[in-house]
Amino acid sequence: MNMPATKIEVETAMPAVVAAPVVAMTPKRPPRAETYARMARETAVRVIPPLVVIALLTLVWELVCRRAGSALPPPSKVFKDTKELILDPFFDHGGIDKGLFWHLSASLQRVALGYSLSAIAGIALGVLVGQSVWAMRGLDPLFQVLRTIPPLAWLPLSLAAFRDGQPSAIFVIFITSIWPIIINTAVGIRNIPQDYRNVAAVVQLNPLEFFGKIMIPAAAPYIFTGLRIGIGLSWLAIIAAEMLIGGVGIGFFIWDAWNSSHISEIILALFYVGIVGFVLDRLIAGLGKIVTRGTAQN
Repeated sequence: MNMPATKIEVETAMPAVVAAPVVAMTPKRPPRAETYARMARETAVRVIPPLVVIALLTLVWELVCRRAGSALPPPSKVFKDTKELILDPFFDHGGIDKGLFWHLSASLQRVALGYSLSAIAGIALGVLVGQSVWAMRGLDPLFQVLRTIPPLAWLPLSLAAFRDGQPSAIFVIFITSIWPIIINTAVGIRNIPQDYRNVAAVVQLNPLEFFGKIMIPAAAPYIFTGLRIGIGLSWLAIIAAEMLIGGVGIGFFIWDAWNSSHISEIILALFYVGIVGFVLDRLIAGLGKIVTRGTAQN
């Protein structure tokens, strides 16, 4: 007769259960070819549509302007007339007889100086107007009046004051681009959430700490919106100013080509002006995206 197994015998007979070690599963990376294919698709979505539009516009331009009596040259003639300028933009024969690289470089140097001054002054004045009610009441009407003055209207006054074309052009850039920077900065400062101000008061931040840790980061998307508008206005202003002050610069190159009836050179210069303006805007937009961590408008 079989006797029932005791508790100790049952536990001894049962196999010991050993806990399996937990293995962390790393996510499987997509194949490199798949990653490259995805990047190629994203690039194609961005690049192909504008290329198609440009090709269609160029074709229409070619067909319209190839007719007899057309006032403007077709793209084929523009390339033929400006081939040397395109292939050799770095030549320098002295004076104003220079390649397009040197004209663009001179214009960009003026824009860099005038725009930098306007950015510094514009952000400082925007912070003052946005933070102080009395400053807003006193300065905002003056800013609203001055910003409506066309850029070239400032040029005779700046020439009379500086008696030199170089500082006059820089002043025109400065006075043209500063207004959107001031206005957008002031709007950003006024829109800082009250919770941020309350936290700053609780932790007892001094004015300098409040400026660096609360004010500028919170208003950065507005500031960079103003900076993007300002860089576009700077590039527009320098082209117009250089047509009048002369010297080396892409604006003077366009005016000199007009006086010499070289329409193809004007068209080529306008193409470069548009490309450079686009690159400048993208640079400020990219910097704003980095600083604001993607919250600035693209």
